Amino acid sequence: MNYRAVLFDMDGVLIDSESWYLERIYEQLAEKYPWIKREELFPTVGMSGPEEIQLITRLAGKQPGDKMFQKELDDIHASSAIADYKRVLYPETREVLSALYSKGFRLAVASSSSDADIRRMIHQCGLEGLFSSVISGMDLPVSKPDPDIYLRTMKALDVRPQDCLVVEDSAYGIEAGKRAGAMVAARKDSRFSFDQSKADFHISDLTGVLRLVE
Repeated sequence: MNYRAVLFDMDGVLIDSESWYLERIYEQLAEKYPWIKREELFPTVGMSGPEEIQLITRLAGKQPGDKMFQKELDDIHASSAIADYKRVLYPETREVLSALYSKGFRLAVASSSSDADIRRMIHQCGLEGLFSSVISGMDLPVSKPDPDIYLRTMKALDVRPQDCLVVEDSAYGIEAGKRAGAMVAARKDSRFSFDQSKADFHISDLTGVLRLVE
């Protein structure tokens, strides 16, 4: 296919951040809620913030809307933030993005992370100037697997779905890309039991994107 644009999720695709967040959130939850198992948090990988809160609230045995527990989760997330994104940047990310940019592809980040976190990652990892669009799902009324974040990204880039390759890892993200009408490449990750069966392609790392667009 003749792609014009490549749209990237951030966590688990450009940076190896998901295991970082999961372990730190699990460690803090386990101190007060020892019955929560690490694998029960796997579905939170790729989830939007509200859905993650609902799941963890249920696992902790709390009532929906418990404001004290919401504050506790807010504190846990704040303390789990990544101070230096260079520590979790996949080693091939900068080289692959630079190669795609030099070949004339339009690049974008479409992530459920906050806009501030996405832009801090871009700055810390020296990726400024490579992306034509950055869209945070936290600013949208619906989250992945809804395709809205990718449809908005395509509109911002002025490209058609059939012109795009979406690069994802989670089942939510893969479904969002497919529902938006794009071809989807899944970055393989066996750590979180992702269902990547709906992806069109499976790649071991981002260098596989270069092969797909040739």
